[in-house]
Amino acid sequence: MDVSAPTQKKHFTRRSFLKLAGVSALAMGAYAGEISRHEISIEEHPVHLDRLPEAFRGMHIVQISDIHYAEYTEAFFVRRIVEHVNRLRPDVVVLTGDFISYGPLPYSFARRHIWECAALLREIHCPQRYAVLGNHDCIVGPEYVIDALESNTIPVLMNTAVPLERQGQRLWFAGLGSACTKLAHPDVAIPKAAVSGNEPVIVLAHEPDILPEVAKYNADLMLSGHTHGGQVRIPLLPPLQLPPLGKNYVEGFFRVGRTQLYVNRGIGAVGLPFRLFCPPEITSFTLV
Repeated sequence: MDVSAPTQKKHFTRRSFLKLAGVSALAMGAYAGEISRHEISIEEHPVHLDRLPEAFRGMHIVQISDIHYAEYTEAFFVRRIVEHVNRLRPDVVVLTGDFISYGPLPYSFARRHIWECAALLREIHCPQRYAVLGNHDCIVGPEYVIDALESNTIPVLMNTAVPLERQGQRLWFAGLGSACTKLAHPDVAIPKAAVSGNEPVIVLAHEPDILPEVAKYNADLMLSGHTHGGQVRIPLLPPLQLPPLGKNYVEGFFRVGRTQLYVNRGIGAVGLPFRLFCPPEITSFTLV
């Protein structure tokens, strides 16, 4: 008479768990480093400005931020970003800082590669382009970044403002230095025509947490980056790590008084070349 051998139950051992966890971590790291880091999200938003002159209704502004070129953002990805921006056909493109990184490689690496980054950004096609510096740019050396950008026809607004004029009406763009390096002076940058007059001003300020200070000067809209939106986001959990002056306003729209703020998630990465559940962002605004 045949007697079947008893079926042996397979046990999920600690070794099996560790092996599965290791494989999952490797897969997630590969996804965050190679796929998620190169996914581009184009966010489109109408923005209502109470003081917007009729001549500027429908103006199309595109924002990009936090490229962190070569540490770790590659040239091919910046080219792809530029192609997307050009397809949007903006009236104005604003670049809100951190074109390079201050580590882990020496400052000389960043100072050399800012010229490559600026040459790629020169291919953005639109009537007006304005940049401000981020904390990484100012730590590596603002003079190097300004020289590279302005040599490639990208004006840098360093605590100054410029007006755009249409049909005798004006809209101001004001740019601040990096607040993390004590170089942001909204009292100097924001024109009196906006503070006490009826002319609207859009403020470019890398670090979003200075919103309450900027709001004191009657700004209409502030555009920031710096936070990377948290860069690595775990569902149901708050951001694991946020930079100084980027902890209160992480991504999207906020408001203090008259002043609206939008925080762009940025293009690049710092620390590790990972982005997870927080894709690189190009933001497209239409003024209404």
